[in-house]
Amino acid sequence: MDTKKPLSLALVLVLVFVSYCFESVLSTTVTYDHRALVIDGKRRVLQSGSIHYPRSTPEVWPELIRKSKEGGLDVIETYVFWNYHEPVRGQYYFEGRFDLVKFVKAVQEAGLLVHLRIGPYACAEWNYGGFPLWLHFIPGIQFRTTNDMFKREMLRFLTKIVGLMKEENLFASQGGPIILAQVENEYELVEWAYGIAGELYVKWAAETAISLNTTVPWVMCRQEDAPDPIINTCNGFYCDRFTPNSPSKPKMWTENYSGWFKSFGYPIPHRPVEDLAFAIARFFETGGAFHNYYMYFGGTNFGRTAGGPLVATSYDYDAPIDEYGFIRQPKWGHLRDLHLAIKHCEEYLISSDPTHQQLGHNLEAHIYYKSSNDCAAFLANYDSNLDANVTFNGNLYFLPAWSVSILPDCKNVIFNTAKVVSQRNFGDNSFAQTTTVNQFSLSASSWSWYNEEPGVWGNNSFTESRLLEQISTTKDTSDYLWYTTSINIMPDQSKEVFLLIESLGHAALIFVNKRLVAFGYGNHDDASFLISEKISLVEGNNTLDMLSMMVGLQNFGPWFDVQGAGIFSVVLVDPWNRKNDVSSGEWTYQVGLEGEYLGLDKVSLANSSLWKKGSIPPVNKTLIWYKVTFLAPEGKGPLALNLTSMGKGQAWVNGQSIGRYWPAYLSPSEGCTKNCDYRGEYDSTKCQQNCGQPAQTLYHIPRSWVHPGENLLVLHEELGGDPTKISVLTRTGQEICSLVSEKDPLPADSWKPNLGFMSQTPEARLTCEKGWRIASINFASFGSPQGNCGEFRRGICHADIISMVQKACIGQEQCSIPVSTANLGDPCPGILKSLAIEALCSD
Repeated sequence: MDTKKPLSLALVLVLVFVSYCFESVLSTTVTYDHRALVIDGKRRVLQSGSIHYPRSTPEVWPELIRKSKEGGLDVIETYVFWNYHEPVRGQYYFEGRFDLVKFVKAVQEAGLLVHLRIGPYACAEWNYGGFPLWLHFIPGIQFRTTNDMFKREMLRFLTKIVGLMKEENLFASQGGPIILAQVENEYELVEWAYGIAGELYVKWAAETAISLNTTVPWVMCRQEDAPDPIINTCNGFYCDRFTPNSPSKPKMWTENYSGWFKSFGYPIPHRPVEDLAFAIARFFETGGAFHNYYMYFGGTNFGRTAGGPLVATSYDYDAPIDEYGFIRQPKWGHLRDLHLAIKHCEEYLISSDPTHQQLGHNLEAHIYYKSSNDCAAFLANYDSNLDANVTFNGNLYFLPAWSVSILPDCKNVIFNTAKVVSQRNFGDNSFAQTTTVNQFSLSASSWSWYNEEPGVWGNNSFTESRLLEQISTTKDTSDYLWYTTSINIMPDQSKEVFLLIESLGHAALIFVNKRLVAFGYGNHDDASFLISEKISLVEGNNTLDMLSMMVGLQNFGPWFDVQGAGIFSVVLVDPWNRKNDVSSGEWTYQVGLEGEYLGLDKVSLANSSLWKKGSIPPVNKTLIWYKVTFLAPEGKGPLALNLTSMGKGQAWVNGQSIGRYWPAYLSPSEGCTKNCDYRGEYDSTKCQQNCGQPAQTLYHIPRSWVHPGENLLVLHEELGGDPTKISVLTRTGQEICSLVSEKDPLPADSWKPNLGFMSQTPEARLTCEKGWRIASINFASFGSPQGNCGEFRRGICHADIISMVQKACIGQEQCSIPVSTANLGDPCPGILKSLAIEALCSD
C-alpha cells in the first residue's frame, strides 16, 4: 500500500485550510449605508488626503505617507494618469514615478487605506486632463459622451487598471488597502453641453464600473445624477449643505481644496487654516462621514505634465505638506488637532443622525446621541463678523465669528476652528528662512551655450497653404511649432506696416528677417492673444518666423479635447489701412526646436562639440541653450533651483526635466491682502499673496535626481535671462515658533473619553522635522509679547523664561511647555498672559 498519497492529500488539505484562513483574516468587506462607509461591518468616519504619485518621487513616498498618517489621515486618495501609463496605444508604463502598484503598496505598508480615482478623466491641472493625445486622433471619436470609440478605449483602460490591482491583491476584499474607486470626474459641470448623450454616458460609465467587480463601492464626484449604487460626492470649498441623491448613500466630500493651484502670471493663492478647519467641522457637524483634502501634498508638475493653459510647475496648492515634502505650519498641526477632535466623536457620529438646535442668529448646535444622556456636540457661529456667547446645556460658551467648537462629551470644548495654537513656521515657503537655507551660486561656474537660429532648421519641415492648428500638428511631442513664410515687398509698396497676429494660445515669439520684433502671450483664463506691432520691411523678400509655444494642454471644460492652439491669422496693414492677409499663403512648418532634436537636454551630449564655451555666457538672449555642472550640496533633503534671473523656458537636471519656468511673467500689482481675514466664504481670489511678483521662482530638484560629484544643469531660455545669477538652495534646518495664551484650548490629545482632560493647562509645543533637533531658543517671553512669528519682541509685561525653555527643549526633537503662572511665574497679575517662543531646529 502507498502511504504517500493519503499523506500528500492531507498536506494539501492543510495548506488549503491555512490559505483560506489567512485570506479570510486579511479580507475586508466594504459597503455603505446612509450614515457612513461600513468596513467589516462597522461604520467609519474617515479623513483622507490626495497625494498624486507622479508629482513626487518613489524615494519620498514613504515619508509623505508617514507625515499624512501622523497628521491624522486614514486614507490616501490619488488619480490614475492614463496619458503616462499608456503613452502609445497598447504600450503600458508603470515604472519610476508612475509605479502605481508600488505607491498603493507603500500606503498599505503604512497602515492606511486608498481611494483610487481611476477616471480615466482626471482634470487635476494635468496635461490634457490625463487623456493620452493619441486618443484624439482616433477617427470619429468624441470624448466623454455616448461615442462607441471613446467608450471602447475607456473600458479597455478601466479594465487594465482594475485588473492590475486585482493581480496584486490590492482591493480590500483581497486583503489590500483600496476601499473606494472612482469612475469619471466632475462630469456634472459639463454634462449640459452633451445633452441626452451625456446623460446616457453617465449611466453607461456607472454600469461599466459596477461590471468590473472591484468588490468595493464606486463613487462619482460632483455627479448629482449618479445612478445607484454609485455614490455621488461633493467637491468644493464647502460641503456642509450637500445632500446625496439617495437616502441610502453617505455624505462624502472628495475634494476640499486646501488652497488652489498656481498659474503663471497670477498671484499665489492662500487659504487660511481657520477657514479650512471651519469648513471641515461644519461638514462633520451636519452629517458628513468621509472627507478628503485636495491636496494634502500637491508636489511638482515635472516635465511637461502641467495642464493648461499656463498652469505653473509648482503644484504646492498651499497644502498641509508643501511642494518639497516639508510640513506647513500651522496648517498641518491645526488640522491634526481637528482630526483628533473629530475622532474623539466618532462613536457618536456613527450612532445617530445629528439633532439640530438653534442657538441664536447665525448660531446653532448639532448633537449626536448614543443615548439620551450620552452625546457629542458641534457648536457653530457661521456669522462672518460677530463673535458670540451662547448657552448650551446650561453652560456658557464663547464662539468667535466663523468658527465651530467641538465638544466630545457635550460639555468640554477640545477644539475651536478659529483658535490656532499649533506651532508656526517662519516665512511663507520652505526656502524663505534665510538662516536655515544655504545658497550656492553658479556665477563662477564654467558655462556652455548653444544658439538656436529663428525659423526652420531641419529637413523634416513641411509646407501647407494655410495656417495649421498647433496641437494637431505637433501631437504634443513638443511645446514648439515654427510658422515661417516669405513676404515680398515691391518698390511701390510701403515698407512700414503693422503686423497683426491672432493666436489661440499660448505664447509666441515673432521674428522679421531673423530679428525679434514681438512677444505675445495669454493667461490661464484666456490663452488667446493678439499681437499688433509696427515693423519695417525691406524691398524684395522678407522672412517672417513665428515660434508658437504651448504651456500645457487644456485639462477642463466641455469639449476641452478639441480646443485648439497656435496662430490662426496673420495680416499686414499699410499706412493707408490696406490689408494683406497672408494667412492662406504658403507656410513652412517645423515641429520642435533644433536643440530638442539634437538632444541637448541629455547627459550623453554634455561633452558634445555642439556646445560653445567661454568665461562669460551670453545674457538676455532669446532662443539659447545653457549648460553648466554643479556640485550637489551635502544633505538628504530636496534642492531648489532659483531661476529669478531667467525669462521663460525649460530646465533639466541630469537629463530629468524639472519643468517649465517663467519668472518674467509678473502677476498684477493689485489684488493681494497683507492681513487676510479668514472670516466669510473663501474663494481662490481671496487672501492672494505676491502681487506684482512671479508665480514661481524656485524649482524643485528631488534629492534622488542628483548624485555626489558633478551634476548637469541644462536650460533652454526663450526670452532672455542671466544664467550667472542662478543658484541652488538647500535647507539645513528650520525656524519655528509658538504663541499660546493662558486661555487657549487645552491640547486635544490630552482628552480621554470618560475621563476628561489629563492636562488642565494649555501647552506651547515645538516639533522639528524628522532628523533635526532644537539647537537654540532665540526668543522666549511670558507676559504680553508683541509681533508675529519671526518678529516677536517683549511687551510691557515680561517674564524672562528663556533658560527654562532652553533646558526643556535644547537637543530634543520636540518639547512642550505648560502655559500657566504656576509653571512660568506671574510677572503681571490680573492680565491675560501669553507665551511666545522662537526656536531653531538643525541637524
